[in-house]
Parts: sequence; structure tokens; C-alpha cells
Amino acid sequence: MKNLMWALSLTAVLAGCASGVKLDDVPVVDKSGAGVTQSAGAEGGSTAGATKSGVTPVDLSASNSVATGPNSGRIVYFDYDSYAVKADDQAVIEANARYLKADKTRHAVVEGHTDDRGGREYNLALGQKRSEAVRRALGLLGVADGQLEAVSFGKEKPAVQGSDEAAMAKNRRAEISYR
Repeated sequence: MKNLMWALSLTAVLAGCASGVKLDDVPVVDKSGAGVTQSAGAEGGSTAGATKSGVTPVDLSASNSVATGPNSGRIVYFDYDSYAVKADDQAVIEANARYLKADKTRHAVVEGHTDDRGGREYNLALGQKRSEAVRRALGLLGVADGQLEAVSFGKEKPAVQGSDEAAMAKNRRAEISYR
């Protein structure tokens, strides 16, 4: 009985693997009606009988301002146990506000972060207050609420590893990410 069950299981597995579809030699027809077969694989090699497409290649090495934002920075730093935006970071907020107001379709997420001191819940709340403070500062400069989202990561995503004051100061931040 045990051998019969094993044989039936093996037969079911092998039957599931069998397919009548031949994947290697199925021709593809493009809009022009010309047959295209894949001869070089997915590595981007030439294809036999392929026609030129009207797709413009994307240069990934070029700067994409929509994804990167302004060049003056996207990070606002905070003092220990504080969510007050410092005057030193006002230029960063103003540059990001100008960037967002220039195109109303741009969206940003303000991510609040803390150093590793304190409990998880406390740091999540403090990170949220930091992200909300930056979101409000951007709103006061004319950025629409629909363009912004404020989230907190607390101490879960440190920018710098370490427990010295310099590392912790880099982790007490709000980052503006463009989507």
C-alpha cells in the first residue's frame, strides 16, 4: 500500500510537470505582422527578424530630478528628544517646497527617524512628530497636503551605525523621499 501511494504521488508530480506547450520555439508576432523569434535569450541580444521599435532608450546615468528632488538636500536633522525644526535646516525645507510647488503632480514622503535611545513605541511616536513637523513646515510654504505623506520608522532604519553622539546625531532626522 505504501509503495502504491508513493508511485501515485510520483506519477502526479511528473504529470504536473509535463506540458504540451513548447516554450522555446513559439513565434511572436509584433504589430507589423513580422514574426519575431527569440534567439539570443533575455540578455538583450539581437533577435532574428526583429523590427526596430519606436521606444526611446532611457539613460539611467542621467540625473532624474523627479526622483531625486532638489540638490540642496533632503534631510532635516533634530536635537535629542526634539521635533522642533531648527533654523539651520530652513534652507532645505524651502528648496524642497519650491521643488514640490513647481509641479503639483510630484509627491513626497517625509520619513521620521530617531536614534536608538528609548523604547520602540516612544521612538515611533517621536519619528512621527518629526515627520509631521517637516510636513507642516512644507505646508506653510504652500505645498499642498495631497503631495505629502508623513511616516515614522523610529529607530528601525539608522543612517549610521554606532552609539557615539556623532552617529546618533545623524540618525535623528526626517528624510524627504520623492515618489
